[in-house]
Amino acid sequence: MTTQNARLISLDAMRGFTIAAMILVNYPGTWDHVYGPLLHASWNGITVTDFIYPFFLFIVGVSIAFAYTKRVRSGAPKGDLYRKIVIRAIKIFVVGLFLNLIPHFDFSDIRVAGVLQRIAIVFLVCAFLFLNTGWKTQAYLGAGILVFYWLAMTLIPTPGYDKAMLEPGVNLAAWMDTYILPGKMWEGTWDPEGFFSTLPALVTGILGMLAGHLFLSSKTSQEKANYLMAIGVPIVLLGLLWAQVFPINKHLWTSPFTLVTGGAAFIVLGATYFLVDILGKKRGTSVGIIFGANAITVYVLADILSLIFYNDQILGGLNNQFLLAATAVGMSIKLASMLYAILYVGINFIPAYLLFKRNIFIKL
Repeated sequence: MTTQNARLISLDAMRGFTIAAMILVNYPGTWDHVYGPLLHASWNGITVTDFIYPFFLFIVGVSIAFAYTKRVRSGAPKGDLYRKIVIRAIKIFVVGLFLNLIPHFDFSDIRVAGVLQRIAIVFLVCAFLFLNTGWKTQAYLGAGILVFYWLAMTLIPTPGYDKAMLEPGVNLAAWMDTYILPGKMWEGTWDPEGFFSTLPALVTGILGMLAGHLFLSSKTSQEKANYLMAIGVPIVLLGLLWAQVFPINKHLWTSPFTLVTGGAAFIVLGATYFLVDILGKKRGTSVGIIFGANAITVYVLADILSLIFYNDQILGGLNNQFLLAATAVGMSIKLASMLYAILYVGINFIPAYLLFKRNIFIKL
């Protein structure tokens, strides 16, 4: 049985490896030469990279279940919990804005949407849901959001086009973001972290909370692992079936995309839990645990350090110098670009390790 005080090594490691994967795909040696699986799908479809962000939101949901079950059982007043949740969400959102502003801090051209901003919203909404509803209500609400989003995106005509559209920049989500989001958008006329597509992203967090409910149940450890993997399979299959009428699309965070990635997260967490926490196969997990101990902090540091490691004014760009040296000895440019990304992950491991060794855990 998993108690509210127990830590899951598998969950901690999965969180860290997910952050490491985010850094890996975000910082290649050059964007002109990247292996296909390390890129997001250009529009419809899915790649390995497209699973990373949903996995992190799923983990946010699982962590909410553990953290707030513990706090509620300890007798913490709900009012204090609400205040702390709101403050934490605001901090994460503001840090996301900060990353969008550096290095020029041009507030007239700010992008309000972003990865951390969506994490903040998912955390805020899911935490409030967890404190005020049971798992059945959460499951029904998640299903309702996915159906609503599907019907809205496929049946409501995009204003100005007189028909429902799912193409880039002319779909309902893009149209809504044009009127709701202040500042600029990532792709000019649309944003992959926009307002309307955050609705189904909330369901990714809800799926994580449902997994958390399972962990906190009275089932045996073996049963929990089996249930996680068994639940994940039909969720993925339902997503693939739904994709026949509503495409899998990370940029729109479509309902099938939510189910395929969320179901996969169930399976991966269940398998990892079985191997690491039940069978005790912990070799290699320390790297993930170290990254995961200060996950969002490391993500922020990676963005800040990129100002040095991708700055053409410093030795013509450290990434460019690495690529020149690697290709000079016969290495392919794509392999060199990937190796630089791996090197950059290693560089960001250093501050993560130092923070971990000093028991410094920065909770944004």
